[in-house]
Amino acid sequence: MKTVALMKEICILTLATTIIGASVFFFLMPSHASVSSIAGLAIVLSNFIPLSVSVITLVMNIFLLIIGFITCGPEFGYKTIYTSILLPVIIGIFEKCFPNFVSFTGDATLDVVCYIFFVSIGIAILFNRNASSGGIDIVAKILNKYLRIDLGKAMSAAGLCVAASSILVYDTKTLLLSILGTYFNGMILDHFIFDQKLKRRVCIVSPFEKEIRDYILNELHSGASIYKAIGAYRMQEHNEIITIVDKGEFQKLMAFIDKVDPQAFITVYKVSEMQYRSKSMPERIFE
Repeated sequence: MKTVALMKEICILTLATTIIGASVFFFLMPSHASVSSIAGLAIVLSNFIPLSVSVITLVMNIFLLIIGFITCGPEFGYKTIYTSILLPVIIGIFEKCFPNFVSFTGDATLDVVCYIFFVSIGIAILFNRNASSGGIDIVAKILNKYLRIDLGKAMSAAGLCVAASSILVYDTKTLLLSILGTYFNGMILDHFIFDQKLKRRVCIVSPFEKEIRDYILNELHSGASIYKAIGAYRMQEHNEIITIVDKGEFQKLMAFIDKVDPQAFITVYKVSEMQYRSKSMPERIFE
């Protein structure tokens, strides 16, 4: 069973890294932009160092990988060892197979847009597996862990330095493309990672309190709290059920409430982070 899980994990990491590698070679390299990635910095450095983009990326990834392993723990380092080495290998394979590749779109702006979209998918997959393609991703993960900065914003902050490096070789248009690309890459990454992880805090007032509470506890296998609430108009006392659910559980809960009590009063808040200060905290809150 562990072997199957490991093989599945490797396949997912390989797929995500391949998406990133293809995005770099087919879109980022033709645009010459340095968009929030070590590969982007490698594109600039390849004008000064007689090495390919894939080799420069590998060297810098190894350096940052050591830092990431120390700061983010062995699991992060273990998975990222694989992806950090695989990424420049994939780019190197593309370099050998398509030595004279120019551009799919023929337009640097479109290349950057395509790169941002596809690379964000690959990076999001890796981050959700507690891994990284190396480089700027490691820096962003460190900022996220220690400074509580959203991953997308951390990617943007770290990538701005890389984007600025393009002015050393290319024109102002490329610099602006790099900076704007870095900014929008952070926004899209936030959508793929941060927004998908948001939970909902659902507050429910209904005379069918017992049915709703039982559904939350026994069907959704989630916790709930009951609070006494008094309506300001008639000064009547009600029980308010409060639960925190993910996106899928929220949809199931809403469907159940629509069936049991379409007139239920419901308020919903988005929750970006939950912290338990002790192991017994969930039981104390939802007992």
